[in-house]
Amino acid sequence: MDAAHHLSIDIETYSDIDIKKAGLYRYAQSPAFSILLFAYSLDGGPVQVIDLAQGEEIPLWILTAMLDPAYIKHAYNAAFEWHCLSQHLPLYGLSMPVDQWRCTMLHALYCGYPTSLDAAGKALGLPQDKQKLAAGKALIRYFCTPCTPTKANGGRTRNLPHHDCAKWELFKTYNGQDVVTEMAIERRLSAFPVPEQVQREWELDQRI
Repeated sequence: MDAAHHLSIDIETYSDIDIKKAGLYRYAQSPAFSILLFAYSLDGGPVQVIDLAQGEEIPLWILTAMLDPAYIKHAYNAAFEWHCLSQHLPLYGLSMPVDQWRCTMLHALYCGYPTSLDAAGKALGLPQDKQKLAAGKALIRYFCTPCTPTKANGGRTRNLPHHDCAKWELFKTYNGQDVVTEMAIERRLSAFPVPEQVQREWELDQRI
């Protein structure tokens, strides 16, 4: 599909369901699920991070682009972004076409690179400023999963941005850096495109 624009996306989310044990669909269908951060780059431009957890809103042009074939959407493990955004963006009941998405993880796997964004970036020899931030796993545990209630944390079962503002700002940086890394990987692999048949098989997998 030829496109006038390319929109690279990464989201950070919260759910009380363990995605590793229950899978993506139960994870995203939990009443507690929410999208915390939405990072994006349009046509390789500067990355922007929308802080949904603190009341910022996704611009109308992005919501419109989610349904527009003139915008090809890219993400690393795009099945996650596509499903979560399909379920929880205010798209007025319209379905988000999966054939408008490209999965950079699929591209990496097709070219023989590792599954994870971090490992793929390192295997490709990306410079340090294009690699995934190492602090990410700890930040995800802090903000994206339930926490154990203790006297020290006031008995809360979830950490919100105001519970540690410095960590939250770092988490936003981490979110934006994932888009930088995804785009760098996509550029490195662009000489070896995913065959159309493999792309169609990926789309069918998401529909199933």
